[in-house]
Amino acid sequence: MDASTPETPKEKLEAAYSDAELRDAMELLFFSYRDFIGEPDAILNDYDFGRAHHRVIHFVGRNPDITVSDLLEILKITKQSLSRVLSQLIREDFISQEHGPTDRRQRLLSLTGKGYALEEKLSAHQRTRIAEAFKAAGPEAVDGFYQVLLNMMNNPKEFNRHETT
Repeated sequence: MDASTPETPKEKLEAAYSDAELRDAMELLFFSYRDFIGEPDAILNDYDFGRAHHRVIHFVGRNPDITVSDLLEILKITKQSLSRVLSQLIREDFISQEHGPTDRRQRLLSLTGKGYALEEKLSAHQRTRIAEAFKAAGPEAVDGFYQVLLNMMNNPKEFNRHETT
């Protein structure tokens, strides 16, 4: 690009950080995700479940009585993909499915007692890992971490912060 060609906003943004810095951040995301998901993967393997099962269990647990269509919207997967995973989770009594109160075609999903126990088992190590990282980094870094993740999302409004207890 010569001096007479204006930079695009994307080029200006990328120029603020070197290629090495951006690639380092990408690598950190890969490594942290690998370590973050390692223990849950081992637990899921004991049940012959995969990461799709984990995602379904997580979002159904965080959103009791979620509709199938809302879950599809969150996960951004096909009905066929969800159906395979969901059928297994329902069949094995990790998730219950009820008809909607006003529309019987609507299916509302919730974790069963067995589902809550598995969700707790899957997330315990992850919550501890995050809590330790937050404590080590401090509140300002945690706020920055949230901002970075929200800014990486296509639609940050999808994230609804849950009330703290």
